[in-house]
Amino acid sequence: MILETRDEAELRAQLCRLREARVDASMLRIDTLCGRRALPTTYRLSRFAVDPACDSDHNHSDR
Repeated sequence: MILETRDEAELRAQLCRLREARVDASMLRIDTLCGRRALPTTYRLSRFAVDPACDSDHNHSDR
């Protein structure tokens, strides 16, 4: 899931919807892409995806 918007109110509304859906907030990432004249500030909301292969494999070769 990725939302990219220039509207901070839209970003906040999406965050409220995710909280109501009981989405784990620790799995969310908010990036603020700072604007300049040619490119206005943009907000990007994304959700981390867990690799299912990592969940099922508890034996790590680096240990």
